Parts: sequence; C-alpha cells; structure tokens
Amino acid sequence: MGIHDGHRQRVYDRLRKEGLDSFSPHNVLELLLFYSIPRADTNEIAHRLIDRFGSVAAVLDAPESELVKVSGIGEHSATLIKLIPQLARYYMTDKTADIIIGSSRQAGEYLLPRYVGRSVETVMMVCLDNKNKVINTTIVHEGSVNVSEVSVQAIASVALQSKASAVILAHNHPDGVALPSNDDIATTKVICRSLGLLSIRMIDHIIIGDNDYVSLADTGRI
Repeated sequence: MGIHDGHRQRVYDRLRKEGLDSFSPHNVLELLLFYSIPRADTNEIAHRLIDRFGSVAAVLDAPESELVKVSGIGEHSATLIKLIPQLARYYMTDKTADIIIGSSRQAGEYLLPRYVGRSVETVMMVCLDNKNKVINTTIVHEGSVNVSEVSVQAIASVALQSKASAVILAHNHPDGVALPSNDDIATTKVICRSLGLLSIRMIDHIIIGDNDYVSLADTGRI
C-alpha cells in the first residue's frame, strides 16, 4: 500500500458516509485530483489551487492555460477540472430535455443550467411546437451579440427546419450582469420582426448573468 493510500481510503469513506457537502473547498479538489494524480499528495496541490484562484468555482472556471501554471497540475488534471462544469451542464440539460414552457420563469429555469461554465457569449434558441413543448435547443451563435454579428438567416433556418411554431432566444452576459443592453433590445426587435414574416412567434429573449436572468417579454421589449 502506498504512503497516500490510507489517507485516500479515509477520504472515500468520508464521502460515502457524509457526502460532498461536508467537505471544505480544498478537500473537494483534493478528492477530484485523486482521479488524475494516482501517486502524490493532492491535498497540497488543492491548497495551491485555492490560494491561486480563491474558490472551487473559480478553479473550475479558470482557463486550462492558467490551471497548468499551478505546481502539480498537468494536462490530465486540467482536463479533468474543466470537465466538471461541462458534466454538470450536461446533467442539468438532460434532466430538462422534454418539457413545456408556459412562462418566463419556466423559460429562465430551463435555460439557466445550459449556461453553466460558459465564459463566452453564447446565443441559444429554443424551438417550440404549437403547444409550447420543446422541440430542440440549439446554439446559433458564439461571440458578441448584435445585429451585425448574429445571423438572422441562420436563426430563421433553424426555426424552419425544426418546424417551430414559436421560439425563445437566450444569451449570456459573461460579466455576470443580466441587464439587457441597447444592442440586445435592437437585435431582439430585428429577429422578432424577421421570424414574424415566417409566421413564427418569438415569445421571449432571456438574458442570463451568473445565476440570474431577465426576460425581455416581462419588461415589455417584445
């Protein structure tokens, strides 16, 4: 048995008995790193990560190029760390895959998990049938959100191919502030008008910032 095996077994036993909620931040990272660093003291490495980035969430959100600057973090460990928010997003997305969206609150709750861990401005479109049941959810653009950058033609094409009766648009503000900008409002009006010519209703545009969202429909902008 290696020098760290007894300690690792105690950590595993604690996880099974108490669950992850009882773990301190560095213990969470220590446990995670067990799976990419088989023979080393991951407790020390976990402390270095927390010292460098400040929290578990900040570690998970850190670019891979910054993670590998921490002593003890190699390519495999950085890949594992970056996998966690994507896995969480996949899990939450899968749980809400087949629902009916009948309000801005339901739209926000449906879309929030799909933005977990996204650091780039991302436009998604939810296509709905005539009963507001979700047909699909598609990323239609990544990058700055304005009329010159977002392809209205691409949005219309996805909606038509999906045979959507209505759509909900969404995008995130990576700075964490969910307030709609003038560009957001202008883009919404252009897309809404274009889809209307195709007899497709745009029923909302959800702006997401961190764990918050704003509905443009609720603010009377649609």
